Amino acid sequence: METGSRPIEAFDGGFDLATTLESGQSYLWRRDDGRTYAGETDGSPWYYTVLPGTTTATNEPEVLRVRQVDERLEWASSTENAYDRLEHLLRLDDDLDSIVEATPADPLLDRAYDAHRGMRLVRDPPFGCLISFICSAQMRVARIHGMQTALAETYGEAVTFDGETYHAFPAPSALAAATEAELRELSLGYRAPYVQRTAEMVAEGEARPDEARGLEYAKARESLTRFVGVGEKVADCVLLFSLGYLEAVPLDTWIRSAIEEHYPDCERGSYAETSRAIRARFGEAYAGYTQTYVFHHLRTGGDDAA
Repeated sequence: METGSRPIEAFDGGFDLATTLESGQSYLWRRDDGRTYAGETDGSPWYYTVLPGTTTATNEPEVLRVRQVDERLEWASSTENAYDRLEHLLRLDDDLDSIVEATPADPLLDRAYDAHRGMRLVRDPPFGCLISFICSAQMRVARIHGMQTALAETYGEAVTFDGETYHAFPAPSALAAATEAELRELSLGYRAPYVQRTAEMVAEGEARPDEARGLEYAKARESLTRFVGVGEKVADCVLLFSLGYLEAVPLDTWIRSAIEEHYPDCERGSYAETSRAIRARFGEAYAGYTQTYVFHHLRTGGDDAA
């Protein structure tokens, strides 16, 4: 087992673990107390995720645990180089101060950054990110998270760490082998065939979400829409929260509300054109960061007028 800690001030612009992991970006992290997305983050709960075995020398899933205690980040992992994993997954090497400085001056954006400073974007594993956002349509964040937990506990590989049993997110082959009826029993509803077919595409080598990485942004978004149940908004979520496209702005309900209330000139009648306009308003290079701050700010009750 590897353990470690680091002061929060070591990260440029600070870091807020709970806000980062419970802001609607990721559904692949869980809390030991079972209260993820329950709206309560008092104390210093442990969060954990289980990475696919393909990332380790032993091909066994890796358990990665982390918590924030006052002004320190503490972690424990079942394998070595845990901090490198954390730095990648939680973008600890991003300079938040520089990102905020590069964002255009705007009252709503300023309020969002001020209210939630320290929130970082995530880099979730591509397949788990893809499936979780296929499940996200017309769902509250707590329900989306519950679906991913159910999928992991039903179809994910079990691994024991420090006396506890954890479950990795299911491999594509495991979900591909599931029936639509079985997936519906886990409350996936009409999303069940989308999840099964997308998993089948990945398992059989027909397409992989990480094939979008490195493509020009519009082509990367188009690449992801090959998957069943993936439209432009879900594709943008995967680009932003897994593949590192910081310019991506998923046009969800909260961002469309912000456009209607604060930036009506950015509404252009189509997803692609509206997305292009709001990216320019948010600052092209880090528009996805700004989107995530605005999304979380509005979802948690900030700017009721929006």
